[in-house]
Amino acid sequence: MKKLSVLVLALIAQTAFAAQSTPESTAAQLLDPVKVADVAKDPKAAVAAMTNMMDPATAIAIAKMSMDPATYTRMAQAGMSPDVLKSYAAFIDPAVSMKWLAAGMDPNFYMAAMAPFMNPNMYMKWMAAPVDPRVLNLAMSTLNPSMYMNWAAAPLAPANMNLMMAPLNPNMYTQWAGAAADPKTYGTWGSFMNPATYGNMVNPFASFFPVPMAAPAAK
Repeated sequence: MKKLSVLVLALIAQTAFAAQSTPESTAAQLLDPVKVADVAKDPKAAVAAMTNMMDPATAIAIAKMSMDPATYTRMAQAGMSPDVLKSYAAFIDPAVSMKWLAAGMDPNFYMAAMAPFMNPNMYMKWMAAPVDPRVLNLAMSTLNPSMYMNWAAAPLAPANMNLMMAPLNPNMYTQWAGAAADPKTYGTWGSFMNPATYGNMVNPFASFFPVPMAAPAAK
């Protein structure tokens, strides 16, 4: 009875953590250089991603996306975006560490993390995966000539042509420099880069003098 109650609690916790996540969304997130870091920023997101990774539907979705050349184009575009810097720089924010510290002391977190491994339905899905229609359709897609035509035409696709020309665009480097100099990129630590933080330190008497009000406009 005790084991049953533990399993029920684990399944409830798993549902609470993964309610907003699906295998397809997890697959897309794992193949996005910008969003994949979000999995490690939030314990809830990590549990949801781990739960979905236990589902063969996630592996099927990843395999399906990997057969599309547009997937790699989107990955390269995201990798050259300054959003990558913003995404990974967030790991130096103490708020991220505090989230994991709090999760380490939360029993619900451990229950949700163990729930996928305690769910017999997950193992049944993997046993049935070889005869899953999605897997069979994926295997049959290798016999589809249009897939190979897409790969053959990929180097001349406008998106890939623009991607190859992107390193020659000075605006890309300007955006990276702007992201690196933006205090918001570094979360809590960014306040140390913000000159406004030291305004009162430079002029300690500034707080004693009110800011003069603008004269009312003449009617």
